[in-house]
Amino acid sequence: MLTQDLLESARGLSQEIVTLRRSIHAEPELGLETPKTLAKVRAALADLPLTWREGPSCTGAIATLEGTTPGRRVLLRGDMDALPMDEKTGLDFASTVPGRMHACGHDTHTAMLAGAARLLCARQAEISGTVDFMFQPGEEGYHGARHMIDDGLLEPQADAAFALHIMPNAPFGVIGGRAGPLLAAADQFTITVKGQGGHASMPHDCSDPVPAAAAIVSAIQAMVTRRFNAASAVVVTVTQIHAGTAHNVIPDDVTLGGTMRTLSPEHREKVHALIAECASLTAAAHGVEASCEIEEGFPVTICDERAVALGKSVAQEIGGAEGWRDLADPIMGAEDFSYVLEKVPGAMFFLGVAKEGEDWRQCCAIHSPRMLVDENALPRGTAMLAGCALKFLNEGWS
Repeated sequence: MLTQDLLESARGLSQEIVTLRRSIHAEPELGLETPKTLAKVRAALADLPLTWREGPSCTGAIATLEGTTPGRRVLLRGDMDALPMDEKTGLDFASTVPGRMHACGHDTHTAMLAGAARLLCARQAEISGTVDFMFQPGEEGYHGARHMIDDGLLEPQADAAFALHIMPNAPFGVIGGRAGPLLAAADQFTITVKGQGGHASMPHDCSDPVPAAAAIVSAIQAMVTRRFNAASAVVVTVTQIHAGTAHNVIPDDVTLGGTMRTLSPEHREKVHALIAECASLTAAAHGVEASCEIEEGFPVTICDERAVALGKSVAQEIGGAEGWRDLADPIMGAEDFSYVLEKVPGAMFFLGVAKEGEDWRQCCAIHSPRMLVDENALPRGTAMLAGCALKFLNEGWS
């Protein structure tokens, strides 16, 4: 079976995959500029028959493998950037840069994608079609995928696209996914409540914005539960309140900040309108004013049903019936692979990397400073990516 051959070949690359992962992990880079990481990837793949393209907006790159005959085109993506946080794992290859850590597993995503490139290049003579390997920076809120699209790096457009994301608190080696919404759209809001401050002992001579701000927080929660069906996953969370300079001073204004997460473009648009309305009307009821600014984040990550079926087939060929798990519900995190999936039918899958044999429920999740990865699972992810590419090139959406 082809995917079993891929898995054995991937296991033969284990040392290369792990070495690249650890090198990237030790020198994490942030945002849209990840030159050291990209240089490590290009060095690791320098002997392969790949052509490379880069754009002006970021350090993202596309490595392309041409098969021996024309055919379909498939894109595989791995992200490269880290998070601005201190690492507390105690690993020998822990981050050497204070305030930076690969706590979301992008080091593993990049290493697995590089492994998949090597696997597929070894099978170039058998390939009809084209494979694009998308090494992307700026996933952690910087819209790296959108920048690469705007730079034209995804042209010519692929016929299918696949990506893999590790989960350190999921069973070892199990791959999961679902058709439809997989991850939420995530947007940020800033509400400014403007009044007229004064002495705390004479609030009747002021237009106090603090009670109005407190009422807006409560009103937002009521808005979610009363304006949306309970079965609709809409999450609006106020995470910041800033006001005042002294205990005896009523401030002129209060600033509220938070996040909105939705699973459909329709709900996303509706939340944007309602939160501004809620803030304005609640403030008016308290004799003050409120304005709302919204910063759009990533769109909803929507997986094509055909791509999920293809991925499930590959995962079960690699790991048997237990190697795949249907995800019953979307996850309310966000992912900028959504920009790719807006243009190309495809899917993202999750790979469990909890230590084999341990209780995965007790493992630290992504974005934890103590997040750990069982690197023995990485060859399975490499085989999964390569397997999805080959299956699509050979069979399409059959």
